[in-house]
Amino acid sequence: MKSKQKKIHTEQEVNRIIEMAWEDRTPFEAIETQFGLLEKEVITLMRKQLKESSFRMWRRRTNGRTTKHQEISGLIKSRFKCTRQKSIASNKISKR
Repeated sequence: MKSKQKKIHTEQEVNRIIEMAWEDRTPFEAIETQFGLLEKEVITLMRKQLKESSFRMWRRRTNGRTTKHQEISGLIKSRFKCTRQKSIASNKISKR
């Protein structure tokens, strides 16, 4: 039987994972791609890092929310890009 080695995340990465988990439009799959954490592991991390009341509030927000799951959201390949965003290299908002 193989033992899984868990990657230990830095405090900065943990903060970013929590931030992404709170965002309504960031699916769990994006967190998995970027940090290698499954939805179940994100829930465990949130339970450990947040106060109990904050965790319950977060679970109520994310439970059943279609935007947190790519498969049921319909946003598999589409991504919002602001019309004022010129390119990735230059992330400045154009002056009107």
